[in-house]
Amino acid sequence: MREILFKAKRKDNSEWVEGYYAKLGYGKNVKHFIIQNVYLQEDISYFEDIEIDPDTICQFTGLTDKNGKRIWENDILIGHGNDRDLSKVSFGKFYVIDVETLNKVDEVVGWHTEVIETDALSKCEPFCPPMPLTEFYIKRSEFEVYGNIFDNADLLEVN
Repeated sequence: MREILFKAKRKDNSEWVEGYYAKLGYGKNVKHFIIQNVYLQEDISYFEDIEIDPDTICQFTGLTDKNGKRIWENDILIGHGNDRDLSKVSFGKFYVIDVETLNKVDEVVGWHTEVIETDALSKCEPFCPPMPLTEFYIKRSEFEVYGNIFDNADLLEVN
């Protein structure tokens, strides 16, 4: 069973924290938290709640890179050790492409990578369509976590 975890930047010092996500309150009084260190003692639950910046929330994909490092939503992956082969991890709708005709053959929802355009090759078909993020694709592309869109926004800029 997949572990459903989140990470986000702390509101007080902008450091990353991982754990379970909770949103409390309503209207203008909503606060967002990462819950850590949950334990039960004599029928009482204890935990540490850390207020976070909701704009930085990232969900764990359930997958790891070639080095065993967790892959999170909004991570930037480097393929084959080539800093021109970068992709962003996303969750949402994308199209399945027929590699021979380059026609869209299906529309699916799930974890996928979106190519970050770094050079002329990464802008060309068939290299630029989103690809499903799977263990097979991670292994074949030799993906490693290179950074994320919050700490490495400069990697998203087209050269």
